[in-house]
Amino acid sequence: MSKKEVLLQRTWLLHWSLFPIFTAEKVEVKLLDFFLNEKSLSCISLSCPHLFRYVAACLILQKRLKHLMKDTVWIIQHENAVYSDPVTRFLMALYVDMDFDEAQHELQKCEKVCKVDYFLMRHWQDFQENARLLIFETYCRIHQCINIGMIASKLNMEAEEAEVWIVKLIQNAKLDARIDSEKCRVVMSKAPPSVYQQVIEKTKNLSFRSTMCPG
Repeated sequence: MSKKEVLLQRTWLLHWSLFPIFTAEKVEVKLLDFFLNEKSLSCISLSCPHLFRYVAACLILQKRLKHLMKDTVWIIQHENAVYSDPVTRFLMALYVDMDFDEAQHELQKCEKVCKVDYFLMRHWQDFQENARLLIFETYCRIHQCINIGMIASKLNMEAEEAEVWIVKLIQNAKLDARIDSEKCRVVMSKAPPSVYQQVIEKTKNLSFRSTMCPG
């Protein structure tokens, strides 16, 4: 097949893969690997950027994809001028701009989007829960002491509800954190940053950039 035909067939396959990814009881890891691999993301960028909504949704709904978050969000940001919606903007606000107010604002918009989207409408509760978890985890990485009332506002929750949610999260995720009830705050134990990891992150995405360059 010609390159044009290969691109067309892969585009169709990516669209059809939305059905098993978002309607099956259990999503196969190999299918997620296919949907989010470099060739598929390049194809989405070139021929069907509207699928970035579902790329972003996969990152939010599938906790096992955390290792792909930074690289994939960079690609979503790269394609922002071509396609964006509340789902993609939520990830950019959280991971690119570190704007927690904007992330919470976009998350509220995500509810309207998810509830009218054929593939996402049945996933809203998990989507919201996982999105709140991402906000909390990201906030914890850059703050050592977190006021519970303040984080409740970021998560669009009542303070008491947020405290119960945070306690369960710390227990279930085994986070290195504790609740200081007297001062109504969460205290995190922060690990020192890895210089090696910082260097790796700065040199990422070169392969994707080369695939997107013409010639």
